[in-house]
Amino acid sequence: MRHDVITDKDDNPLRGGAVRAEVTLLCDVRQGVGPWQRVRLEDISQHGFRISRLPQFSLDKTLRVRIPGLNILVAEIRWHEDCMLGCAFLAPLHVAVFEHIVRQARIDGPLTRP
Repeated sequence: MRHDVITDKDDNPLRGGAVRAEVTLLCDVRQGVGPWQRVRLEDISQHGFRISRLPQFSLDKTLRVRIPGLNILVAEIRWHEDCMLGCAFLAPLHVAVFEHIVRQARIDGPLTRP
């Protein structure tokens, strides 16, 4: 089985030392026992992602991420600026999972839960 390399829109596969892709993906996140909140995932790599529109968060709690069609992923917040967060997955995504997410986001446009 062969996997295509996903690049960002500048055709530069490396940025920050990891293959990253700019996407627009609607997903849900949750910290602790708080409610699920809808966010926009705008950038993803096998090791992490950037989300926007999360007004309330705690830097000392892990973030659970629910992406349509996948098991719940766990990440930690590495940086924040206003309502934008940079997060790192606790376990990196398999390359096939990463490429599937990117491909689906680009084919379908913003993804939402069914």
